[in-house]
Amino acid sequence: MSEIQYRVIPVTPFAQNASLIWCTQTKEAAIIDPGGDIQKLLAAVAEEGVNLTKLLITHAHIDHAGAAGELAEQYDLPIEGPHQEDDFWIQGLPQQSQMFGFPPAKHFQPTRWLTQGDQVQLGQATLDVLHCPGHTPGHVVFVHQGRQRAFVGDVLFAGSIGRTDFPRGDHQTLLNSIREQLWPLGNLTFIPGHGPESTFAQERATNPFVADAVLGR
Repeated sequence: MSEIQYRVIPVTPFAQNASLIWCTQTKEAAIIDPGGDIQKLLAAVAEEGVNLTKLLITHAHIDHAGAAGELAEQYDLPIEGPHQEDDFWIQGLPQQSQMFGFPPAKHFQPTRWLTQGDQVQLGQATLDVLHCPGHTPGHVVFVHQGRQRAFVGDVLFAGSIGRTDFPRGDHQTLLNSIREQLWPLGNLTFIPGHGPESTFAQERATNPFVADAVLGR
């Protein structure tokens, strides 16, 4: 199993954690959740000396997907993800950008919708795909078993969980996604959509929303 490296690049006024990840053998790279600040993202690609070959989207909120359309068009990059249930969020990206004061976002059509059990290839590295709805209905998570890392978007944070008060968000569905999809992975380190990294074991022990003690496990 090929190794990956990654670099977290906070972008947009929402300090969203875009992640530049790459296969250490081939230097093929992807950006997970290119929400904005394209020049900042491209500078990181150049600094790491990697070859950007695709974009990966966990969910289609503006701070996670706002720059995907423009990057894909300018550099002829395929877009993989999210799950098709987030299509209505993609359709609404121009309105989202106006609502939150972001630069105009280009609508895009993913090259490949992702669903539970899919895999994404990056050079010789493989990422497993989990469908984790609740924050949005089409939210997906990317997992690299070899590096023991999960890129979880806005499902789970250090000490918190994703909001569920947006259209088609659902609190119980989000809790189920965390318990049924993330906890069985064991003590992986995860990179959230905002804020610092944490581990699943730490959140199971202390997170006020999903700790085992809170949920009666």
